[in-house]
Amino acid sequence: MPAPESTVRKPRWYLIPVRVVLVTLLLSLLTFAVTLLLGILGLVAGARARGIHPDLRGAYRHIALPSAAIVGAIVLVSSVFMEVRHYRQAKALASIERAS
Repeated sequence: MPAPESTVRKPRWYLIPVRVVLVTLLLSLLTFAVTLLLGILGLVAGARARGIHPDLRGAYRHIALPSAAIVGAIVLVSSVFMEVRHYRQAKALASIERAS
């Protein structure tokens, strides 16, 4: 019984930026949402302890936006390295599979 033929799909370099941008945006938005929630809860708890009305603009300006920007930069750099490494590995494996 012959072994089934598998089609070797050549890796596409032009999909790397698409995946990098998509992952960066998703993780930045997730970080923004989580830190905004935590910032709002923290500001409300602090204002309640002091007996004043909370100013929730600080949750956007000083907590959520800077943390999302920092996480976004870290994710951008790390996902570029990971995607390039994955592309090079897939390219090498595809050439080995074609040779055999």
